Amino acid sequence: MSETSTKTPVDFWFDPVCPWAWMTSRWMLEVEKVRDVEVTWHVMSLAVLNEPKLDELPEQYREGLKAAWGPVRVVIAAQQLHGDEVVGKLYTALGTRFHNRGEGNTREAVVAALADAGLPADLADYADKDTYDAELRASHKEGIDKVGQEVGTPVIAVPGADGEQIAFFGPVVTPAPKGEDAAKLWDGTLMVASIPGFYEIKRTRTQGPVFD
Repeated sequence: MSETSTKTPVDFWFDPVCPWAWMTSRWMLEVEKVRDVEVTWHVMSLAVLNEPKLDELPEQYREGLKAAWGPVRVVIAAQQLHGDEVVGKLYTALGTRFHNRGEGNTREAVVAALADAGLPADLADYADKDTYDAELRASHKEGIDKVGQEVGTPVIAVPGADGEQIAFFGPVVTPAPKGEDAAKLWDGTLMVASIPGFYEIKRTRTQGPVFD
């Protein structure tokens, strides 16, 4: 009798406007091709994350955070109205237009991304509404509660040594690894998650996001 394999669950929190989260998410899709894993996508918000220190941030960055509310509100509205299964598809559509195609965070890009994902264009109207902000904040809090404060996006949660989820900020990587490189980074992520007391490896970034 053959045993039925169970896919390794991965939870991934992202803000659509973050290019670094985008890089990591593309790596995670590569991992799904080379390892038996299943990703569940969740939203988090750079605008919510930075609320406590908003007055300390440069004006240009504050303006960017105001604009960042729009796409994540659209994604949470799509999830609430059309189900969890649309989140990853819409994220891919938004990220492809925002980052790979360089269209940026514009209403036109959001509407086009909704069409790409097979979703109604009127979801774009939620960019300026707080209708699902409670759900957005709850999703954000779930990810942050797992990983702790003083981090950013993305957050991933993977099984640790005892099966309990271990969450990390990152991995931050560019360009997104493919094939065997994607597999090696994934295996390393599981390895460090299995070590009690492991918290951080970091070095200064010397390269910006490289979009394929």
